[in-house]
Amino acid sequence: MHEENKAAANGCGKIRSGTQNEAALLALMEKTGYSMVQENGQRKFGGPPPGWEGPPPPRGCEVFVGKIPRDMYEDELVPVFERAGKIYEFRLMMEFSGENRGYAFVMYTTKEEAQLAIKILNNYEIRPGKFIGVCVSLDNCRLFIGAIPKEKKKEEILNEMKKVTEGVVDVIVYPNATDKTKNRGFAFVEYESHRAAAMARRRLIPGTFQLWGHTIQVDWADPEKEVDEETMQRVKVLYVRNLMISTTEDTIKAEFNKFKPGVVERVKKLRDYAFVHFFHREDAVAAMSVMNGKCIDGASIEVTLAKPVNKESAWKQHFNGQISPSSENLFGFPNKDDGHQKSLGKPASLSVRLNGQHSPGPPEVERCTYPFFPGIKLTPISMYSLKSSHFSSAVMHLDYFCNKNNWAPPEYYLYSTTSQDGKVLLVYKVIIPSIADGSQSYFMPDKLCTTVEGAKELAAQFTLLHL
Repeated sequence: MHEENKAAANGCGKIRSGTQNEAALLALMEKTGYSMVQENGQRKFGGPPPGWEGPPPPRGCEVFVGKIPRDMYEDELVPVFERAGKIYEFRLMMEFSGENRGYAFVMYTTKEEAQLAIKILNNYEIRPGKFIGVCVSLDNCRLFIGAIPKEKKKEEILNEMKKVTEGVVDVIVYPNATDKTKNRGFAFVEYESHRAAAMARRRLIPGTFQLWGHTIQVDWADPEKEVDEETMQRVKVLYVRNLMISTTEDTIKAEFNKFKPGVVERVKKLRDYAFVHFFHREDAVAAMSVMNGKCIDGASIEVTLAKPVNKESAWKQHFNGQISPSSENLFGFPNKDDGHQKSLGKPASLSVRLNGQHSPGPPEVERCTYPFFPGIKLTPISMYSLKSSHFSSAVMHLDYFCNKNNWAPPEYYLYSTTSQDGKVLLVYKVIIPSIADGSQSYFMPDKLCTTVEGAKELAAQFTLLHL
């Protein structure tokens, strides 16, 4: 047995007796042939496994495991996760004391195995009364770069980012909704690895870095959500982007019906993108091939399959930083499987980002109070310098959202009616002045409230979901 394996096994055996822990871990390594190394607060089992040839598994093969009992180790965990498939690498996060830190990352050799692990092991009772959580782990390789001059083209942004950071693979730039010759003031920079993206973010993040004389905004882009292949095989809705604001739903329907009349069920357009619903999947796939890159009203469109997203989780996820127009279910796209959202990055999932820091689950807003001691120094700040996770109110989120996109503040207009039992019911209409001249002139929910506060919060939620 390698000395490093013995050291790894022995070095973290303080909770269970050292001898017991070492014996159990050494037995696991002898049985499986995997090596084990401890470094930088984590213990790596495998990576690669014995006899592995070729590169590591692609993105999408790793799962995050949370709520692990602190006195549980690889000899108990690995056999459980091997039920889903062959493990490439198991990384258990460790405390100096010898306890684990309650979470781990398991990389399988295929995406299918990772998806199976999520399916069969999420909420698995690993010990009596102890249930673990398992979800996809996203190795983010993409940064959001904001406050970019709107006249800059993709090639200019790509060349500039290559000059100031290493490992740049691509830059994604979206044209302005009203002026296709300009960008939207932000871009997404793709790096060759998570490490390269992290190093670039560390260099650019202080807030003083300038490109073309402008101080840029830098943060993680929200990783694109994986949708399982089985679900995607049932999709019969296309996501169409880069449309002209003036293009109507009727025009889109007519254009997509040209290659085969009568195949389009309906069209839902919002600003410069739309969802085209088909009666049959095979017609949707054929239309995607024919229509991608075509011109409609002078604009070259991009067409992809729309990604289904669970409606409830999509709203929860906006508190973690982002709503994506590709979340078609917000507008009635049926999704039989519970999805898990946060798509950003490919042209089919464009969104305007707020914060976008990734965590294994949606964070809860901090509501604790802390003592205020005499002499504590207070610093005046603007609410817009905070992260979106500091806001629990949709009204505040919407104000923050508009500010981040250099839009005028939202305007609220209150309306009332009387219910059959005599109650006064209220609803707000929301207008975003900066986009009111487009296809979406106002936002108004289809539900009434009994309080002004409730009506305003509902209107803000409705507006955020449709932006």
